[in-house]
Amino acid sequence: MRVVLGEDLVLLRDGLIRLLTAYGFDVVEAADNGPALLAALVGHKPDVAVVDVRLPPTFTDEGLRAAIEARKRVPGLPVLVLSQYVEQLYARELLSDRAGGVGYLLKDRVSDVTQFVDAIRRVAAGGTAMDPEVVTQLLARNVRDEPLGSLTPREREVLGLMAEGRSNAAIATRLFVGEKAVGKHTANIFGKLGLPQCDDDNRRVLAVLAYLNQG
Repeated sequence: MRVVLGEDLVLLRDGLIRLLTAYGFDVVEAADNGPALLAALVGHKPDVAVVDVRLPPTFTDEGLRAAIEARKRVPGLPVLVLSQYVEQLYARELLSDRAGGVGYLLKDRVSDVTQFVDAIRRVAAGGTAMDPEVVTQLLARNVRDEPLGSLTPREREVLGLMAEGRSNAAIATRLFVGEKAVGKHTANIFGKLGLPQCDDDNRRVLAVLAYLNQG
């Protein structure tokens, strides 16, 4: 799996390259600034990009901006964003094309290597991997509009866990309910959001993106 990495800190960048290589990824380029990252993403069209939000020259949002622009030029380019903070405005912009293949993790959670690698693979496959804190902040407001407003509190809870990339089995374990009950909730969610019958993995992504873009 071909990866483009965007990270300006030398030690962290080298560490990520070593980690990804050890897990079978091919890091085709590691950029340390926004313009170089955009050029690498458009030029290589990697299977997935792993991008820090804040890169030179201004250390504000160059990495995320580069990822957003790259997805405009290469539709559906899978991007996993790493950040110390939740940048709500830009997180929404990253999600706005509803093309799938997006993730947003806080750096302090990347210490769990297995989960980190799983998140990269899930995003590369077109899924989502949203940090629980990102989900919480994106959804910290009232929901009034239909059809999202028609979801029950339990259905919203299930959908929030889906946004983190959890399977039905993992959701069932987290909520202390049976997997059959979770399946019923997901079916209700798909129905209320008007998602047509198709591959369930694809419907999960569409439901999550609709949910995170509400309001």
